[in-house]
Amino acid sequence: MAEDFSVVVLASDLGVDARPFLTRTDEIDEQENWHDCPQYLGDEDFSDLDLLHFFTLQGSDKSGNRIFRVVGKYFPARVVSAERLKKYIFQKISNECPEGPFCLVYMHSTVQKDENSPGVTILRWIYEDLPSEIKDRLQVVYFIHPGLRSRIVIATLGRLLLTGGLYWKIKYVSRLQYLWEEIKKGEVEVPDFVNNHDNVLEHRPLTDYGIEPDPFHLTEVQSSSFSLNQYENRWVS
Repeated sequence: MAEDFSVVVLASDLGVDARPFLTRTDEIDEQENWHDCPQYLGDEDFSDLDLLHFFTLQGSDKSGNRIFRVVGKYFPARVVSAERLKKYIFQKISNECPEGPFCLVYMHSTVQKDENSPGVTILRWIYEDLPSEIKDRLQVVYFIHPGLRSRIVIATLGRLLLTGGLYWKIKYVSRLQYLWEEIKKGEVEVPDFVNNHDNVLEHRPLTDYGIEPDPFHLTEVQSSSFSLNQYENRWVS
């Protein structure tokens, strides 16, 4: 009898990494459950990733959850493997916040898909491999400055890809002023480029949806109607 198989169809233009779906289940079963071996994780040096400051422990939100700030622009997706990223995240949470509830403040501002994004399925894979007690302690994910692509991917594939309750923990924050309703100012450090991007969105809200109004800044050019009227009056006279 032929082996059972399944077919998974993914849209190629949504930036979804299909590798986790293509891994044979028998190969996964043979792999060692890595997070049960903390001594294995302790052997690796992550000082190079610490210097990037893309995943750092900060203050607390108004609900008392410790904050892990995630700055997407600081993450070099091209050079850091998914396996190493998974080990690093587990080590940071285990060492710096070993108990109690925590939240993630993810800053998506000016993230480039090819340069900074590991892919939604890689993040799903990392989340699912975390120990259940860590997943239970994660209370909310504040998603700062979500772009149109991110909204579409999460809205259409979120319930399928973001399992274990993660989908329902995501809270979109389109402007920093709404973040301060959940977190006191000073509890989380906001990079200058995030503040600058927030100002751009405040003055050009359609940019949220991938629409760039007046890309050549023509509205800033002084109107020529006055000078044309002057010449018109001269000809009439």
